[in-house]
Amino acid sequence: MIPIYIICGYLLLLLGLGLASNHFFRGTAKDYFVASHSIGPFMLLMSIFGTTMTAFALVGSTGKAYTTGIGVYGLMASWSGLIHSACFFLIGIKLWAIGKRYGYVTQVQFFRERFESEMLGRILFPVLVLLVIPYLLIGIIGAGSVMRGLTVGTFAEAFPATNGAIPPWLTGAVICAVVLTYVFWGGVRGAVWANTFQTLVFMGTGIVAFWMIAKALGGPAAASQKALEVAPELLAREGKIGHLQFLTYCFVPLSVGMFPHLFQHWLTAKSAKSFRLTCVAHPICIMIVWIPCILIGIWAAGNGIKAPPNAVLGRMVSELVHNPYLTGLLIAGVLAAIMSSLDSQFMCLGTMFTRDVVQHHFGENRFNDQQTIWLARGFIVFIVAVTYVLSLFPPPHVFDLGVWCFSGFASLFPLAFAAVYWRRVTKAGAISSLLVTVVVWVVLFTRDMAAKGKFGGEDELLVFGMMPVAIIFGASVLTLVVVSLLTQPPSKATINKFFPEALKGLPS
Repeated sequence: MIPIYIICGYLLLLLGLGLASNHFFRGTAKDYFVASHSIGPFMLLMSIFGTTMTAFALVGSTGKAYTTGIGVYGLMASWSGLIHSACFFLIGIKLWAIGKRYGYVTQVQFFRERFESEMLGRILFPVLVLLVIPYLLIGIIGAGSVMRGLTVGTFAEAFPATNGAIPPWLTGAVICAVVLTYVFWGGVRGAVWANTFQTLVFMGTGIVAFWMIAKALGGPAAASQKALEVAPELLAREGKIGHLQFLTYCFVPLSVGMFPHLFQHWLTAKSAKSFRLTCVAHPICIMIVWIPCILIGIWAAGNGIKAPPNAVLGRMVSELVHNPYLTGLLIAGVLAAIMSSLDSQFMCLGTMFTRDVVQHHFGENRFNDQQTIWLARGFIVFIVAVTYVLSLFPPPHVFDLGVWCFSGFASLFPLAFAAVYWRRVTKAGAISSLLVTVVVWVVLFTRDMAAKGKFGGEDELLVFGMMPVAIIFGASVLTLVVVSLLTQPPSKATINKFFPEALKGLPS
């Protein structure tokens, strides 16, 4: 029971920290949604990195390495380290500057004015929401899987159906309640404070977990040698991954350029200089987290661990780390990584509903700041409830769910890139590109469902040996360019508003 007590203590500490941020709340909608643009370099790095490191990175990558091999590191960690930082530098700083000058809080606000199109906003809002919800599911499902793997046999009388393990529905309920509480009262500042603390926790405990598991297996060299003997294909250069599949995974990390929760975090920055540390240190942080997770997954396969992919990390900790205090701290670290994404995603959905639906249709001045904040809180509660219910029917592979979710966001990246760099891109081009992206994504996803009989499986859908995101991304770019060149360019007023000569006076 000691690990359970430690985890409960950690959740209470996190809850207290998130609620403490409410004492710095200025009572305005701007402070609730973007922390009054007051977040400095270190907290910006921690909040952005913590937001991108979900169960997809920890639970999912360990499970994927368990089934596929070391090539998973190259697929996501190497590509992500480089591409994420490039997106922050090329897209994030520009959107921060534009958002701060014109008061944007959501992506839909920016795209609606940039492309002079109400229709684009109406289509984009549901698309973003429907892509964020699976992302939320990744966190809740991942938390349930880890806790189940840790607590097998602990509560035999209370939970006989799960062999004495805490059932995922209970873990999900507790996690949702904790995150909802501090986001509800603290807003985005509460999320940033909690993310900073949680990021430090999961990075530190991740290193400890790696060291403890490696020690229990006789050291990294011995553990890797055993995996090489038992499952040599997992330690091949690309594991079980084909060359084209490996290459086209580079499109997946572009998703960060269209994450609505990252857009909101960018807007919290105090100045453009706050991005420097994030651009430089983000790849290093990714390496620190991903290398241990990938190796633990491979060592699990080499040591005959039998568990569903989602439960591999929890099972390795429970079987090899026999100090109950360390076990509790390590699982708390995993939960920290998971919750550091959930809070930002819940927050962004509440913000989008308030700004892009209610205020946009009823008028900016229709509601005062207090009413606006309560509208956001109400929608956050609704989204948390919907997501929790959906998490009760989980797909078998967290990693595959994440890839499909990220593929959708990545295929919308051309829209963001063109919006800040290409003057000639048009409203018709943007709407057409968005619709084509949705259609192609749905077609490929449906094909995957039909082929497997159910979501997930050992093998991912490939199109001519490539990841489906490459096809969706290509269709998005082609449509955007062709339709824009064939239709009337945007007005001179819009070009002057959003491009360099007009940006000289933007805040620095």
